[in-house]
Amino acid sequence: MTETCTYYPRTAAAKVAYLSSHYPCVLVLGARQVGKSTMLQELCPSGMNYVTLDDFKLAEQARRDPMGFLQEYREPLFIDEVQYAPELLRAIKLKVDAGKRNGMYWLTGSQQFHLMKGVTETLVGRVGIVDLHSMSQREALGVGASAPVFDPESPGDYAEGGQVCDIHTLYERIWRGGYPALKRDPELEPEGFFDSYVRTFLERDVRELSQVGNRAAFVKFMQSAALRTGQQLVYADLARDAEVSPNTVKAWVSILETTGIVALLQPYSANAIKRLTKTPKLYFMDTGLCAWLAGWTSAKSLMKGSMAGSILETWVYGQLIRSFNHNGKRPQLYFFRDAKGTAEVDFLLVQDGGIYPMEVKRGSNPDAADLRHARKIPTDPLELRPGIVFCTAEQPYTLADGIRAFPVSLL
Repeated sequence: MTETCTYYPRTAAAKVAYLSSHYPCVLVLGARQVGKSTMLQELCPSGMNYVTLDDFKLAEQARRDPMGFLQEYREPLFIDEVQYAPELLRAIKLKVDAGKRNGMYWLTGSQQFHLMKGVTETLVGRVGIVDLHSMSQREALGVGASAPVFDPESPGDYAEGGQVCDIHTLYERIWRGGYPALKRDPELEPEGFFDSYVRTFLERDVRELSQVGNRAAFVKFMQSAALRTGQQLVYADLARDAEVSPNTVKAWVSILETTGIVALLQPYSANAIKRLTKTPKLYFMDTGLCAWLAGWTSAKSLMKGSMAGSILETWVYGQLIRSFNHNGKRPQLYFFRDAKGTAEVDFLLVQDGGIYPMEVKRGSNPDAADLRHARKIPTDPLELRPGIVFCTAEQPYTLADGIRAFPVSLL
């Protein structure tokens, strides 16, 4: 089942193999066209059957008679886009409980919230889950097979597997994004690819999740959200741009989050409950899609334009999340902003009893003062650790107070 086109090894492949040897089911979650199917097809053991529920007839058959479907397509079985027949989950549970073997079913899905709800209710204890995003920088460079988790304690060690590039090359990577199709075919124009991508997204995922009556307004909403990537989420602003109500925008943001198009980063507070009550920041998970929606027609114009800083921050967020998620881990990642809005730190990573502040700067000569607002972070009972300034320098080095400067292109 291996595709004839170039395959770029994915970091998550190792986690899939591990989970398949320890669980009856493996579920890979991610947005459309991030490479879920291709990765699993590369990993499929001999004798594993394959079926995709992107096929309307097969999806209807699975919904109508899930047990009969599983009897026809016997395990070990790889079921692609299982969200189109959630009725299969209960039938899979019965098959798993009867068979009691690891690696019986491999599943993919592109609607995280609804699918996860069904999984947690039905397959708890029987499934290992992996989150997959469009390709990380290292995966796109062909060195993703063993890409490690980013460790703020030893960023120098992490840097050894990366490749430094100049700022022009960096923004070219940011502008094109990480969808495998754009990497496999360098001559494929992002404009055509993303136009087709959004059309498919509206036709399938949005239709499945919600009755969006005004598609033109939904596209305006997506464009408005792209222009605000890296900013705190203000529903009223998005609603004004799309000419819909704030409640409609709340539902639409949920759709983008559910389908893996955007992520919401929560603010940090020493009180865990407060983290859930303050306004989150919105990030697009792929900077190429974000740049296209925001109207940037070239990497050069993006690099010199008003979004140069926010898109770089979005890129850093995405690379950090990928380094964790593709290794099967979920980081405790937040941002910090004080009540007055005068002190802000782009990212905080809570890990091993410490808080690691991280700031993104477009310049190549960062200073320890770039993290001066970290002193206002309420840390008790945790410890404030030396932070990191992501920048466009050519190599990692240490600043004052143990703060490290780290090139974005090495993430």
